[in-house]
Amino acid sequence: MGQQFDVAIVGAGPAGSSAALILAQKGVKTVVFERGEYPGAKNMSGGVLYGHELASIVPDFAERNCPIERNIIESQVWYLSEDAGYTIRFRDRAFQNERRFNSFTVGRAKFDRWFAEQAKGRGALVVSATVVTDLLRDTGNRVIGVRTDRPEGDVHARVVLLADGINSPLAARTGFRPEVKPEQVAVAVKDVVELPEEVINERFNVETGSGVTIEVLGGVTKGMDGIGVIYTNKNWLSVCIGANLSDFVTHKVKPYEILEEFKAHPMVAPLLKGGRPREYMGHWIAEAGYDAIPRLCGDGYLIAGDSGMLFNAPHREGSNMAMTSGRLAADAIVEALEKGDFGRKGLAGYTSRLQGSYIMADLKKYRGFNAFLLHHHEIFTTIPHLASYGAREMLTVDGTPKKQKQKAIWKRIRSEMPLFRLFRLFWKGWRTVK
Repeated sequence: MGQQFDVAIVGAGPAGSSAALILAQKGVKTVVFERGEYPGAKNMSGGVLYGHELASIVPDFAERNCPIERNIIESQVWYLSEDAGYTIRFRDRAFQNERRFNSFTVGRAKFDRWFAEQAKGRGALVVSATVVTDLLRDTGNRVIGVRTDRPEGDVHARVVLLADGINSPLAARTGFRPEVKPEQVAVAVKDVVELPEEVINERFNVETGSGVTIEVLGGVTKGMDGIGVIYTNKNWLSVCIGANLSDFVTHKVKPYEILEEFKAHPMVAPLLKGGRPREYMGHWIAEAGYDAIPRLCGDGYLIAGDSGMLFNAPHREGSNMAMTSGRLAADAIVEALEKGDFGRKGLAGYTSRLQGSYIMADLKKYRGFNAFLLHHHEIFTTIPHLASYGAREMLTVDGTPKKQKQKAIWKRIRSEMPLFRLFRLFWKGWRTVK
C-alpha cells in the first residue's frame, strides 16, 4: 500500500466506524483496517444499541435503513436460584412513542457492516480482511503508522486509533495496554435461537417491531460472578450467559455447560421451546472498569472502545461507550490536525473530553462494583437459594399457619446467612453504586 493518511484506525466496530465517519465527514483522509472478511464478520450474534449516541453521529439512522431488529419497550431483571426465581419488569409507553429507539436490538454482523458503509459513504477507506501486525514508529518512538499483513503493507498516518476490541493482540503486543488479567474480563457464551416472529411476539407480549430485554442474576452461573441475558430480535432470540474468567478457572466449569443449564431453567426453557439453534459463539467482556483503563493517549496514538476497557458492566453498556469514545477521539484528532501537533499533548483533548463525559462519570461511579461481586459469591449462591425457599414456603398452602412458616423461614435464613452478614453485604453493595 505505502500510502500516507491523516488517520489510520484499527478495527471497524462501533468505536472505529464512528470515528471514521466523523473524520471523513470533516475531510480528514482516513483508512480503517478490519481483520474480518467484512466489518461485523467477527460479531455473528446480536446485542443492544442505544439511539441517543448513534443519533449524535448519524441523526437519521432509522431513515438510512439501520438494521434494527426490535425497539425495546420493556426491560426485565430476574433473580434466580437453580429451580425458581423472582422477576422485576418495567414497560413504559414512552419507549414506543417519544422515546422510541432509546434502545434496540441488532445483529452485529449486519449493524457493523451498515455502520462502516456510512463511514465509506462519507469518504473513509475501509480495508477488510487485513490484519494490523504492528505499529510504525519514528526514531523518537512516536507512532507514525501501521504495518499490515498485506504485501508492501506499511501505511503511514499522522495519528493511529486503536479500536480493535478487548482481546486486541495489537494493544498488548505493543505495550499500550497490559495483558488482561483473568479477574478483569468475563467469558460469555451465546446461542442464537430461531423462532417465528409471531411466536416471539406472543411469548413476550409485544407487537411486531417491539422487544424485551431480560438480565438474569443468581444461581444460574453455578456460584460464579456472572450474568445471563435474553434479547428479542425479529425472528430469533439471543441467549447469553457468562462469568468472570478467574471464576471459571477456580470452579473448573466449562462455559457451554452453564449455557445449557441456563437454557433448561424452568423460567427460560418455555421462552425457547421449539426454537432452532442457529449460531453459537463465545467472546470476552471487559469487566474491570475504571481501575483497568490503560493510558488512552500517547505520541501519535489513541485507544477507544473495548480496547481501552471502556465498558459499564453493571448496566451492560459497551456499544454506546464505544461510539462515544470514537466520536470524542475524532474530535480530538481534528483539533490536533488543526494545530499540527500529533504528540501526547496535542492529542490530550481526547482524555479531557472523556473526563467530561458520562463515560468516566459512570465508570468512576461503579469502580468498586465488579470487585464487590467477585468477592461476595453468596449473591450467586446462598441468597437466591434462601429467597426462593422463603417464597416457596409462603406460597405452599398445606395447613401450616403463616406465622409458623415465617418463623421457620427466619430460622433458616439466620442459620445460613446471619442478619448482620446480610446487612453488611447490602451496605457494602450500596456503597459501590451510590
